[in-house]
Amino acid sequence: MEFLLPWAERLEASTFGALMRNSELFYPAANLLHLVGLVTLLGAMGLLDLRLLGLAREVPPEVASRRLTPFAIAGLLLLLSTGFCLFAADATPLLGNWLLQTKLLLVGLGIINALLFRALWNGRLADWDRRPPLLGRLQAALSILIWCGVMAAGRLLAYV
Repeated sequence: MEFLLPWAERLEASTFGALMRNSELFYPAANLLHLVGLVTLLGAMGLLDLRLLGLAREVPPEVASRRLTPFAIAGLLLLLSTGFCLFAADATPLLGNWLLQTKLLLVGLGIINALLFRALWNGRLADWDRRPPLLGRLQAALSILIWCGVMAAGRLLAYV
């Protein structure tokens, strides 16, 4: 992450970084919106993943996916944009923080897992309950673990 240090220093020293650090409105608003994004993403992904693991079988998996995926995407986009704003306030020390590095790695893994799941299984959701693929179920369980890890790492950032 050393190669990003000059960029982080410029971001933190920028007008935007100072605004996020010094404003009594912007940093708290970004923090609250980050929480809304987290709840939206985890709520939608958690419900979808639990459905794919066999819960709530009265809801067809393709319907659950179609209804919940837009909320998960909206939550992720809100998290990414507000996360950048929060990062800008203290970019230099955060860049070297192992928890932030872990969180960013998990976010990347979560996105890759979701995209891979879509590529492999999206066309097969109608048949999911008759022949649930072991790899697909493992991906759903992994998704829950990854996004809970993202949440835990992000929350612990305030204390480390």
